[in-house]
Amino acid sequence: MLDLYFWTTPNGYKVSILLEELGLQYNVVPVHIGKGEQFNPDFLKISPNNKIPALVDHQSPDGKPIALFESGAIMMYLAEKSGWRFMPADLHQRYRVIQWLMFQMGDLGPMLGQAHHFRRYAKEQIPYAIERYTREAARLYRVLDKRLGEVEFLAGDYSIADMAVYPWLRPHKWQGQEISAWPNLQRWYNAVRARPGVQRGLSVMQERLAENTKKLSGESWNFLFGEKQFETR
Repeated sequence: MLDLYFWTTPNGYKVSILLEELGLQYNVVPVHIGKGEQFNPDFLKISPNNKIPALVDHQSPDGKPIALFESGAIMMYLAEKSGWRFMPADLHQRYRVIQWLMFQMGDLGPMLGQAHHFRRYAKEQIPYAIERYTREAARLYRVLDKRLGEVEFLAGDYSIADMAVYPWLRPHKWQGQEISAWPNLQRWYNAVRARPGVQRGLSVMQERLAENTKKLSGESWNFLFGEKQFETR
C-alpha cells in the first residue's frame, strides 16, 4: 500500500495525478499545512524539509518499505516502480523527461510560488517584487509556449513532466497571466486538463480546496510564511 501525505497544493496534485494516471491504489494522509501539521515529529521523519507531498511505499520493488519526500523524486520513483511508465527507460527519452521535470522543480515552481506570495499572500504590497515575479512568470510561460510549438507534450510524449507543470499553471491568474495569451500552451493545457486521470487526481480532497485558496491570516499565515515556520523543531 502507498501512503500519500497530501494537501491541496500544486505539488500535492502532481503526485495524486500521477497515481491516478498509473491506476495505483493509495491512501491519502491529510497534512493540514495551515494548522502546522507539517511540523509534527512523525511527519518530519518522512519529510525533513517539512513540505508536502511525501510518500511511503510499504512494499517497494525490493520488498522493503521506502519513504520519500520531494515531489519530483516521488514521481520518478513511481514511474520506475510502474515499469517506466510516463518516464521511458531509454536513456535519451528518459532525460528529455527529467530535464523538463527539473525545469518545473527548479524554475517554474519556485518562481510562480513567489508570484503567488507577493501578488496574493504578502501582508505588504511590494511593487518591485510583484513586477519581478510577474515578469518572470511571463518569461517562463514563453519558454513553455515555444517548446510546445515544437512538440505535442513537453518531452514529446505525455509524461511526468506534463503532470508536474500542469498544476502550477492552474492558478495562472494569481501569477498575472492568461493561458489564452499563449496559443501553444493553451492547446497543451486543454489536452492535459481533459485527461480523466488528471481530473481524478485533482478531485483528491476537493472539499478542502477552499481552505487553501482563501486569503490566509493569523496562525495559518504564520505557519506558512511567518515566525512559526522558522521555529527550531
